[in-house]
Amino acid sequence: MVDSRFKVLTSASTAGPGDAGRTGSWRVERPVIDYSRCTPAKSGRHACHLCWLYCPDAAVTKTIEPTFDLEYCKGCGICAEECPVKAIRMVPEEEFEKGDEQ
Repeated sequence: MVDSRFKVLTSASTAGPGDAGRTGSWRVERPVIDYSRCTPAKSGRHACHLCWLYCPDAAVTKTIEPTFDLEYCKGCGICAEECPVKAIRMVPEEEFEKGDEQ
């Protein structure tokens, strides 16, 4: 016999943007990197990579010039916060919607 105090809850959502770890369209800010300040880019060798290390979504590449996979980046800003040379800044998404691609 089913205990009436407990209900079976099921999701009523359907597949769409943001599924499978993708960000979708809800990110408020995106990271922009200044390679003239970035330690690996400046030195030309693998160094630092704290942005890659701290990104909770693994959206940063561990390359000489780190890049962000905006398909998965949630815009949390941890990369910008952890960058010791402040090479990463968070830019409002609305600036990109206006055609100010950087």
